[in-house]
Amino acid sequence: MTALSAGRRSAIGAGLTVLATGEAVGKGGSPGHVLLLGDSIFDNKGYVTGGPDVVTHLRNRLPAGWRGSLAAVSGAVASDVIRQLERAPREASHLVVSAGGNDALRQEGILGQEARSVGEGLTRLAGAADRFRQDYREMLNVVLARRLPTAVCTIYDPRFADPQRQRLAVAGLSLFNDAILREAFGRSLPLIDLRLVCNEPGDLANAIEPSVQGGRKIAAAIARFALDLSQSRSTIYGGG
Repeated sequence: MTALSAGRRSAIGAGLTVLATGEAVGKGGSPGHVLLLGDSIFDNKGYVTGGPDVVTHLRNRLPAGWRGSLAAVSGAVASDVIRQLERAPREASHLVVSAGGNDALRQEGILGQEARSVGEGLTRLAGAADRFRQDYREMLNVVLARRLPTAVCTIYDPRFADPQRQRLAVAGLSLFNDAILREAFGRSLPLIDLRLVCNEPGDLANAIEPSVQGGRKIAAAIARFALDLSQSRSTIYGGG
């Protein structure tokens, strides 16, 4: 008897069934189909110089018979996910959303504005985060209307060469990530915390895009979510 692959062992541990053919199936009796929605965190092919992108890593991590599809588009903001979902394959069984980084990037100019007090600066940032949360909430309403297992991702820390820009970006992103966390936990959704997943310099190909190494780690976290059928409340998937 041959040894099962790591992916198939994970499938068994998650309550999936492995057929005699080696194909893992979920509770519905069919192999799963994981659909990636969002931005260049998933659509990172242009940043890995010919290496495997996130969806390729994911396909290699999933059990035999499972599929991974990419609907995410580099440069997308949260509201764009709605249009991505309209073009998405109907046979998808799991949805994963990574959105918000470009929403935040569009507001980076606030960090360079003069303010008469710390409170005034924070008020501006809070206003931008509130607008993002509204867009994110509306997007999630549409995604969850599919009634499929869905996970959302936080925005990971960038790696800007300028220390001051880096510190300001991480501080500002905390407000956007708080909006994502509140929406996810308020709906008992699984969360892939990319701040914990992409925690090494080699995880990024440049200041803001995943490298081959980072993409592999992101795909591993997505696969853990997709194969975990026993959860009934919010679960955080990080590194490891």
